[in-house]
Amino acid sequence: MVHQENKKFEKMPVSLWIASQPIILASTSRTRHALVEAAGIVAQTRSPDVDERAIEEPFMASGASVKDLALLLACEKALAVSQREPGRYVLGADQTLECDGVQFHKPADTNAAKAHIAALSGRTHHLHSAAAVACDGEVVFKAVTTASLTMRVLSDEFIARYVAATGDAILSSVGGYQIEGIGVQLFSRIIGDHFTILGLPLLPLITFLRERSLLAS
Repeated sequence: MVHQENKKFEKMPVSLWIASQPIILASTSRTRHALVEAAGIVAQTRSPDVDERAIEEPFMASGASVKDLALLLACEKALAVSQREPGRYVLGADQTLECDGVQFHKPADTNAAKAHIAALSGRTHHLHSAAAVACDGEVVFKAVTTASLTMRVLSDEFIARYVAATGDAILSSVGGYQIEGIGVQLFSRIIGDHFTILGLPLLPLITFLRERSLLAS
């Protein structure tokens, strides 16, 4: 009986997420899902099924910036899932990389990864991370933040060793590095917050979620 009474008064876990349903993350990125969950945002994931290159090509041909592209893709991903999930808040996100006006994508293979890193060696590039929240087919929040990263001068031998040490994981990140792992060894200087570098403007997003009474304030 004493044991049952003790169980009766056990505290329930306290959460800062106070919405009745999780937010939907329109992304299959494990890094972004881990970021929002670690910040106390309860999220479910859905694939946005968006053809990013089909959106990107005409947009960039119009003279748009790489920064604006990140925001457009985040909005398109959020809207695509929002149309399938009425009444739900849907978070889309995207990240673009540019160096001296040239856009970089995820490397197609290890040789491309070596070429990307060699091109960025000794130079400063910019990561633009965007987020958009849609509900019932309408974008209700959007934000983009930028981080500037300077790579140290890297020898061909070091680049080859780094790519071999990273393995296939190098193909999953724009620029061919993951700053939260051994990719940090590529850099001599970083300006910008950690969340932007990992692909999400988390602080503006949290502010919006508080304003919508989805997070405790």
